[in-house]
Amino acid sequence: MPWPEDALTQDETIVTSFRQHWKLLIIPIGWFVLSVVIILLAFLWFPWPWLKWAVVIVVVGGAIWFVVRPIVSWATTRYVLTTERLITRRGLVAKSGVEIPLERITNVNFSQSVFERMLGAGDLLVESAGTGGQSRFSNIPHPDEFASLLYKVREERSVSLQGRPQTAPAVAPEAPSDATERLQRLKQLHNDGVLTDAEYEEKRAKLVGEI
Repeated sequence: MPWPEDALTQDETIVTSFRQHWKLLIIPIGWFVLSVVIILLAFLWFPWPWLKWAVVIVVVGGAIWFVVRPIVSWATTRYVLTTERLITRRGLVAKSGVEIPLERITNVNFSQSVFERMLGAGDLLVESAGTGGQSRFSNIPHPDEFASLLYKVREERSVSLQGRPQTAPAVAPEAPSDATERLQRLKQLHNDGVLTDAEYEEKRAKLVGEI
């Protein structure tokens, strides 16, 4: 399921998006195979129909918990790295998530056991400034490669923020000239007969418009 575009900001783009490693499906698939085997054996060996269906009900109930639940959890957990943040989303009905702005990430560490290195899986520990502290991303594919990519995108984000022009502070408009004094001088010229009534009204209206 692709990441919804309306969850991104205007200039934000997705760098990579992935689920947890497929190794999390090994145990649920094993439980599924075991459940099928138990049901088949129950129908072959047990002569009583009520016992057969009792086994089916118990096995199906266990399969919902040990097979369906972890598969749904795997399918509904997604990690998204964008040009601005690192996002985690979990859940089908009840959802939860974590968002870490790239500029707040201070350190990234990954860990892999020998078995995980063979499968290309591991954990990532992201340290960020602020109240978030540390965030662990468990069972992700190729954590070493993702850590390198995360560092690269974070540095590009840092350079972008440093090179972004700062918004210039608003400059207050120059204070208008003393309108009262100019109006008084204009009135005096009119009273002295220097300006006619029409000229006075025209210049007065122009002066008021400039204010």
